[in-house]
Amino acid sequence: MDAATNYISPETFVRLGFFAAIFFVVALGEKIASRRILLKSKFKRWISNIGMQIIDVALLRLIFPIFPVGVAVICAQKGWGLLNYYQVIQPLALFIGILTLDFVIYLQHRMFHFVPIFWRVHMVHHTDQDIDVTTAVRFHPLEIILSLLIKFTAVAAIGAPPLSVLIFEIILNGASMFNHGNIKIPLSFDHVIRMVLVTPDMHRVHHSVIVRETNSNYGFSFSWWDRLFGTYIAQPQEGHDKMKIGLNGYHDDRSLKLSALLAMPFFDQKRVNK
Repeated sequence: MDAATNYISPETFVRLGFFAAIFFVVALGEKIASRRILLKSKFKRWISNIGMQIIDVALLRLIFPIFPVGVAVICAQKGWGLLNYYQVIQPLALFIGILTLDFVIYLQHRMFHFVPIFWRVHMVHHTDQDIDVTTAVRFHPLEIILSLLIKFTAVAAIGAPPLSVLIFEIILNGASMFNHGNIKIPLSFDHVIRMVLVTPDMHRVHHSVIVRETNSNYGFSFSWWDRLFGTYIAQPQEGHDKMKIGLNGYHDDRSLKLSALLAMPFFDQKRVNK
């Protein structure tokens, strides 16, 4: 346990550094080359979205003594998990660990859309009526806790090396901020990027109010899972400038209030778009 605990401090420092740098770059990109005109108050949205992130981080720190990298350290010490059991060479283990964890997140995202009890918490993310870098951190605390438990299970089962888990987390957080960014990227460049990574135009389709589009483009980091499993839609039906973002029935000021977002999963609401 001591080795895992000692690893958390530098991990947190590294992740926070990457988070701050990528957030700043994406936010600057939104200022310089916006893709869409925002419909709602940016100040109110940012207060709620970033406020949600602060609550998420504080709650996780309060509940969990270790995080996925710490779990990976323990598994490496004990020889737990497939990659450790079969003593897969480090470079290959790193690659398999990152790829498998990203696939798990793709499956998790699909599950959160189609299992009613999980959708109730995930819908908070989708009620944002605009989409920008702060949408990437707009997740209900219950979803963050569930996601962390899924990561724990996946890391332990795979026996992913600690470094692969750290790299995966950095890629996941950075890619999420990038693909939620309100950034205009030339179509030719976007086409090249999305051969590997999920681009803002690709992920924006997922935030459409049209059901078929909401149930598509689940990938967070790598774009190929959607292509492989038939959940890929290249462009929105209404075009990026005219498409309506959010969930039908949730286009009032509820989506701008942090208190309403925190309470949303606990009330008997209609399961919109599902």
